[in-house]
Amino acid sequence: MRIIAAVPALAGLLLAAAPAAADVKIGYVDFQRALNEVEQGKAAKASLQKDFADKQKVLDKDKADLEKMQADFEKQASVLSDDAKRDKAVEIQRRMNEAQGRLVSFQKELSEREREATRVIFEKMDGLVREIADAEGFTFVFEKNNAGIIVAPPANDLTNELIRKYNARYKVGAHDGAEKKAEKKKEAARPAAAKPAGGK
Repeated sequence: MRIIAAVPALAGLLLAAAPAAADVKIGYVDFQRALNEVEQGKAAKASLQKDFADKQKVLDKDKADLEKMQADFEKQASVLSDDAKRDKAVEIQRRMNEAQGRLVSFQKELSEREREATRVIFEKMDGLVREIADAEGFTFVFEKNNAGIIVAPPANDLTNELIRKYNARYKVGAHDGAEKKAEKKKEAARPAAAKPAGGK
């Protein structure tokens, strides 16, 4: 009897809450898609890809030089003295260590640049999403991927509006200029000792 009596009371509570629930407007945004489609995101990606290609050429040269040194060593091994062999082996190991250090340094630099560029863009997007939510009366706005949204009405997707507003407010040159200045500052702060020994 207690359970049956509780059903009308529960229904009454739900009906009383219905008007409040109707005032809630929920939206969502796909930050990753927005990052890939805003002009500053495209420019940052292109810049990183160019830098990656330039660094890859240096790494490819390191690899070719090491392969040649190893091949020459193997050809000359039969006529070299033990001391000469040891010196050659030490030189090859030194060059391998330099190449490995360069690879690690390049990876770290590119990763930091990508993280910083992404952070700056996402911070701007966060502010714009708040503006859109206020202007259009959204109570909650979720990030599509983090919230695990599988099905949602397209009308509640704010991503296109975010991209439009972002491109209108933030021009490509402003972000690029700041990034280039930061990169020049890092280059200037880099110690001369970081350069390979012997100027190679």
